[in-house]
Amino acid sequence: MMSWHNFGLFALPAVLAWIGGAVCLLWAAWGDNQAARHPKAALLQRAGTLLYLGGLLALAVFIGGFWLNLERPPFRTMGETRLWYAFFLPLCGILVYKRYRYAFVPAFSALLATVFIAMNLFKPEIHDKTLMPALQSAWFSPHVIIYIFAYALLGVAFLLACYRLLRRRAATVETLAVEDNLTRIGWVCLCIGMFFGAIWAKQAWGHFWTWDPKETWAAATFLCYGLYLHLRIAFPKAETWAQAAQIAGFLLLQMCWYGLNFFPALGRSSLHIYN
Repeated sequence: MMSWHNFGLFALPAVLAWIGGAVCLLWAAWGDNQAARHPKAALLQRAGTLLYLGGLLALAVFIGGFWLNLERPPFRTMGETRLWYAFFLPLCGILVYKRYRYAFVPAFSALLATVFIAMNLFKPEIHDKTLMPALQSAWFSPHVIIYIFAYALLGVAFLLACYRLLRRRAATVETLAVEDNLTRIGWVCLCIGMFFGAIWAKQAWGHFWTWDPKETWAAATFLCYGLYLHLRIAFPKAETWAQAAQIAGFLLLQMCWYGLNFFPALGRSSLHIYN
């Protein structure tokens, strides 16, 4: 049976595959710009994509086996949510690459995923089969999965925002369009996740919404990303304000996800803090 002790056996090959895949994709992108000097760009693209997908498969196998071993969805602890984030980030990165050919996105996605994997390797947690009654709802798994997927999409959008800020001359209108699309999809996923969470909360605690600290920060995150989309649609020339909202939304997301754990006073009053 797959236990947390097997994590490194799958995580390390996944990281190596992502790094190898990212190098191939970056090399292929350079080859596209220097076609006369590098005629094998297409081969590198295929190799990089296969390596990247191989890393995702390795981590997916571990997650599936770990889920079966726990006999519960692996979402209870912070380490378990980091595990899903480390999976969804490269997934979003390779999807963005296949659609828009931004080779730096898989590279940075892999780098961030590696950071989260390293956190789980160097700070292992106790993962047991215990699941409190409130978490045994059928709405628990879809609520967390859609939220972590939204976090990954918005994380990639944040990378694009940073790229635009650091390389204003090199960034294109298409880069901004990709950022908008990712943010829009991520925001919709946040909407769905909040809807699932409200139904779950009603079943578990009898209320759809209680302004719990976690819920309050989730609402602030949702509104901030909504502000970004509003600025992009209603005031397309106000890019500076929109980028500020994008970065603020990502910071609020971090607070909502794990930042509350660093404030004991909030943690004691919240039903949603990971432990």
